[in-house]
Amino acid sequence: MNTRFYLLYFLLIVVLGCTKVSKELSITLDPKNNSQATGTVVFSQEGNFVTMKAQMKGLSEGIHAIHLHEKADCSSDDGKSTGGHWNPTFSKHGAWGAAEGYHRGDIGNFEVDSLGIGTVQFSTDQWCIGCDDPVKNIVGKAVIVHQGADDLVSQPSGAAGARVSCAAIIE
Repeated sequence: MNTRFYLLYFLLIVVLGCTKVSKELSITLDPKNNSQATGTVVFSQEGNFVTMKAQMKGLSEGIHAIHLHEKADCSSDDGKSTGGHWNPTFSKHGAWGAAEGYHRGDIGNFEVDSLGIGTVQFSTDQWCIGCDDPVKNIVGKAVIVHQGADDLVSQPSGAAGARVSCAAIIE
């Protein structure tokens, strides 16, 4: 084959290799505040998008909030060792994408069925797994599941109640 073909092939490999970032991180939710709430959260990154898939059980039926918090520290029994919502842009608390503002950790609410099972799937280009951008990097944060729903209004946290499950986001 000719040199032109090999050069074109090489450039294609370089371009594709540089534009696609693929990572996956799986963490385990542990109960807090004497709850039975457990589960698994998987973060996967393809290119500039991160998808979070959470599967939880042992929750009370109804609406619950799920957020990313500041610190990957689930050591306290009440989950408060994780700090507040992850808010690297110093914005108001609110619904994800709200023009009035939202924290990068404001994922939102999800429904739990009568068997105590809930799932969340969330994708964004405003997160990354282990990148050098502190406004986007979720590593070193924590996933917190709350006892109740986030009202999407109360400052600074949405009045979602006790922290019933926690997982540190570490590689």
